[in-house]
Amino acid sequence: MDEAGRGPLAGPVVAAAVILDPDRPVTGLADSKRLGAEIRARLAAEITAKSIAWAICRAEVEEIDRLNILQASLLAMQRAVTALGVRPDLVLVDGLHGPTLDCRVETVVRGDSKIAAISAASILAKVARDNEMIALDARYPGYGFAHNKGYPTPDHLHALYRLGVSPVHRRTFGPVRRLLRDGIHARHPG
Repeated sequence: MDEAGRGPLAGPVVAAAVILDPDRPVTGLADSKRLGAEIRARLAAEITAKSIAWAICRAEVEEIDRLNILQASLLAMQRAVTALGVRPDLVLVDGLHGPTLDCRVETVVRGDSKIAAISAASILAKVARDNEMIALDARYPGYGFAHNKGYPTPDHLHALYRLGVSPVHRRTFGPVRRLLRDGIHARHPG
């Protein structure tokens, strides 16, 4: 299991869980951040075609603001395991924190570069979230979501000051919270 989207200022956090089929290996798995978009998309299609089970779930911006990003990430992970339709005996999670589940959970620092199933989950989560941010770019033009994926790049921060806060921005994240405090509110319809 892995997630994508903990650091951005906008959009959901997305988690994926994957049970790979040892009889149908997927070649080329690696940390999703180290792969180009085309390779990730190709691998995502192969992962979903060959895996025993896979699921992609999310926590929405409102949940991130209400719970905090760590708890929202863990919630998305819980949802992904539940959505698998197969109860795993062990869940391996990239990072330091794992969700509370009714099975054994082990965290693996840099697991997305060490364990094939975590790499596969990393790829599915990143592809799903990136596609969502591309769709949000069309809905909320001007922020550059298709390019910056909601991360606090200089162009995104400039757009926030120019356009105001959109409904998909995380209101508890520093730059957005400061803009709201200073009276720069949403200018886009929800």
